Amino acid sequence: ASEGKYGASAAENTPLRVPQGKLGERSSVFYSAGQFFFEYLVVVSLKKMPDGHYEPKITYQFPKRENLLKGQKEEEERLLQAIPLFCFPDGNNWVPITEFTSETFSFVLTNVDGSRKIGYCRRLLPSGRGVRLPEVFCIISCLGCFGLFSKILDEVEKRRQISMAVIYPFMQGLRESPFPAPGKTVTIKSFIPESGTELIELTRPVDAHLEHVEFQALLQRLSPHLILHIFASAMLERRLIFLAEELSVLSQCIHAVAALLYPFTWAHTYIPVVPECLLDTVCCPTPFMVGIQMRHLEQVLEQPMEEALVVDLCEGKIIRAVGDEEEILPRKLQNEMLISLNRHNNNNNMHTSEQVNALVSEAFVHFFVRLVGHYTFHIKWGRSGSGSFQERAFCKAIASKSCRRFVKKFVKTNMFSLFIEEAEKSRIPQEGNG
Repeated sequence: ASEGKYGASAAENTPLRVPQGKLGERSSVFYSAGQFFFEYLVVVSLKKMPDGHYEPKITYQFPKRENLLKGQKEEEERLLQAIPLFCFPDGNNWVPITEFTSETFSFVLTNVDGSRKIGYCRRLLPSGRGVRLPEVFCIISCLGCFGLFSKILDEVEKRRQISMAVIYPFMQGLRESPFPAPGKTVTIKSFIPESGTELIELTRPVDAHLEHVEFQALLQRLSPHLILHIFASAMLERRLIFLAEELSVLSQCIHAVAALLYPFTWAHTYIPVVPECLLDTVCCPTPFMVGIQMRHLEQVLEQPMEEALVVDLCEGKIIRAVGDEEEILPRKLQNEMLISLNRHNNNNNMHTSEQVNALVSEAFVHFFVRLVGHYTFHIKWGRSGSGSFQERAFCKAIASKSCRRFVKKFVKTNMFSLFIEEAEKSRIPQEGNG
């Protein structure tokens, strides 16, 4: 699933292209209001196999697609084959149970053309008596908005406790509603037996690039010092492994780390929860950002891995490091970031989740502005309108030796190259440009 047509790689959110004016300006994500909320709702259940173990299988799909062309059918089949693996990434060591705390997590499937689909999952135990198996309701969408889909899954779970039949009219109403613009609300009418008609309001956050993020999840588990070590390693596109037992913790924290890189985008293997059968992903020689359940720690550490940063999210510590994490970022900027993060950490109870997201993001965007915000002045424009980035002059323009030394490494990364490629295509007349 990770190496085929659909693979769990690349960053979750559609790239945010800031090259229109100065670094740090907000830009719109490349999906527009009016799109469908989702492509599919699938139910993944555990089916007992002849040898006694359980395997995840799709037991329901909405809507069912008819009249697809051959290529579209093959595409859909590949997508549907990959989904169960990521809904139950913790293997098939399941037995029927009587109690289970619902959990919410997400995964990303990347097509060979670079397009991405996000799976928003709610794993729950159906209502009833006696022992039974959990099931996963998974919404497949091209849209990155974790908070919004989490609220939709709340409604799905509420209806599941009544009857499966109550879910479908709600999802049909959702499918017929346009996806709202940032800051706007859409109202869904929904009928529930014995409760009557309900009006459900779904509001998108004003800042589109933060709508899939929960920075508080990261701040609650890691010290600002460790967060900066992880951020520095991600900036140099190293291999990062995160450990926790809960799928929701892995999912939230890895999405948060990737979001720290805004306006740049992690462009390598990205699997918030690695399925058990794909644990050898950690042997990959290229950069990756992956989440592993703690139960697999011993198995992972025995793998013939190249250098990687291994982070324990349960204990809030680094298990394995390259060794130079403290020295990667320019000292002055690193200290400024530490002060900023500590301030947010100390005031955690005084801020809403949205405020924490905005404050943390602002600190990291400011870091990038200070470091590479002058890139617009070093794109030389030809008469045809195409731009050419002058890397040497760009680096030379940095006065601080420590900053220049770091930027010389950063400009060699894929994320910087992709960012500059977009900048070279989006000419806007500016003071200082040739």
